[in-house]
Amino acid sequence: MWNWFHRLASPRDFFRIAGYWIPWLGSLALLLIIAGLYLGLFVAPPDYQQGESYRIIFIHVPSAWMSLFVYIVMAISGAIGLIWRIKLAHVMSICSAPIGASFTFLALATGSLWGKPMWGAWWVWDARLTSELLLLFLYLGVIALYHAFEERRTAERAAAVLAIVGAVNIPIIHYSVEWWNTLHQGPTVSKLDAPSIDANMLIPLLLMSLAFMIFYKALLLFRARYEILHRQQRSQWVTQYIKTL
Repeated sequence: MWNWFHRLASPRDFFRIAGYWIPWLGSLALLLIIAGLYLGLFVAPPDYQQGESYRIIFIHVPSAWMSLFVYIVMAISGAIGLIWRIKLAHVMSICSAPIGASFTFLALATGSLWGKPMWGAWWVWDARLTSELLLLFLYLGVIALYHAFEERRTAERAAAVLAIVGAVNIPIIHYSVEWWNTLHQGPTVSKLDAPSIDANMLIPLLLMSLAFMIFYKALLLFRARYEILHRQQRSQWVTQYIKTL
């Protein structure tokens, strides 16, 4: 087990393993997105209050979930890089930042499109919306801080520290609808007793969430491979790899 983990932490072995999984993960994500969108747009019934406009949740909710998940991955990877000084962990952390920022922006954008017909405004300073906007700034801050230093190790450590400190915002986003009186609706899928959502709506929502998760993994592996090539460009194995292209 530890030998396998040690090999996976090796840039060369990770590059090879990631290259194998990217096409499979990308294809699976595409199939799940097609299935989820078909069920969500054409099979799921209209909502009894929101009508057809609710269907944006099949993009908005998975994006919002992924914005939190990716940040957790980024912070944990940064902590692993700081504590155990595993270079690949820093690679995974910094490569996650642009992806997480994209999911967060998509969640905010689709939330605004949803909020206009529901609340009558594109934006309100709701507790969850505000904390989600802060999450976007944290992602952008990690990216900017990483590129602010010329020395790579200093940049990795600074970005990792900011990512770890910013993780305090994750539970605030999650519990904001319970801690404060907000316009944002409470949990419907993660309720302890039973999800208060029709099964025909829940299934495509879960399919889209799984699709976004797998898409993130494929995109992360792709970005990590590029970053490894950039960092290891003078190594012998990279030179041999380039010659085989």
